[in-house]
Amino acid sequence: MPVDHEAAPGAPGAIARAAMPPGLGEQPDLPIRRSGGAVYAAIDLGTNNCRLLIARPSREGFRIIDAFSRIVRLGEGLSTSGGLSAAAISRTLAALEICRDKMVLRGVTRMRLIATEACRAARNGEEFLSKVLEQTGLQLEIIDRRTEALLAAAGCAGLADPHARAALLFDIGGGSTEVVWLDGEIVQRGGSAIEPRVRNWISLPIGVVSLAERFGGKDVNAALFEAMVGEVETALQPFVESLDNEERCPRFHLLGTSGTVTTLAGVHLGLKRYDRRQVDGLWMSEEELFEAMDNLCAMSFEERAAHGCIGMERADLVLAGCAIFEGIRRCFPAPRVRIADRGLREGILMQMMLADDVWKSPAAGGAT
Repeated sequence: MPVDHEAAPGAPGAIARAAMPPGLGEQPDLPIRRSGGAVYAAIDLGTNNCRLLIARPSREGFRIIDAFSRIVRLGEGLSTSGGLSAAAISRTLAALEICRDKMVLRGVTRMRLIATEACRAARNGEEFLSKVLEQTGLQLEIIDRRTEALLAAAGCAGLADPHARAALLFDIGGGSTEVVWLDGEIVQRGGSAIEPRVRNWISLPIGVVSLAERFGGKDVNAALFEAMVGEVETALQPFVESLDNEERCPRFHLLGTSGTVTTLAGVHLGLKRYDRRQVDGLWMSEEELFEAMDNLCAMSFEERAAHGCIGMERADLVLAGCAIFEGIRRCFPAPRVRIADRGLREGILMQMMLADDVWKSPAAGGAT
């Protein structure tokens, strides 16, 4: 079943249909208040971004009623200091307070709030979560890399070509990169969900923030870019070797989700301002990808900062993301890539709704 968004995330009326492999663990049920039926929320607190989605179940998926995203750089300096800095914690707490207020306003009745690589790696990660609970009342959980990889697959797999016998999904984050091998078989479950067949996965401890901090992100020449690509290729080799017996059919393709791939799509489309409706689900050929990446790499830091699809907050990170993408592409050559502006949050929402069996309930059946 294809994923279909009728409006941009954050716009009332957006409908998302996504894939969700079951069995990723029990979900916390943390009621705030009830207001006209179940309202679900998902927070993804990563190394670079804090993201929130709030949704209601609909007949065929869920309807997004509110969203929030802010670059907080929680993992800034983590690779050298080993801990989360006071400034990063302050920025993140401010963003989480906004998330809390939105959830209260929307009457959220069920939520899952996850933290990923920055909190996994930081020596003061648990201390930070205690501070979040004390200051905001939100109880975040640090998920392991396997869960992160499977949730990324859950949120995006509906975009995979259903006629391909294999696809490689990747999610480039701030502190880690998840890579998942999917076979092309799709299991229909009552018409309400899709279960991707995850054959293998890997989580690399390499992300745009950690890579840019080590190699530099403002001024990146060809030699520096190749050094970053080479590190990713080396880290991926064990995964490549583990897939020697997997078939890459003529319809094999890459499926990417991250700010890096959506930025490349925006550059390719010549967008003056990012438009998710034009990006999510876009197919790009290998040649189009090369051209977009060359154009982006040729920009100065100032040009990247002024670009409507990049901005000052990501201008020093996007080339590190391109290097990660290029490392993946060299290990897994493919004639085309599909761009996903969706991921962990959508996977979390689908998991909670599947666990609650909402699509068999009269309320969900009557949703539009």
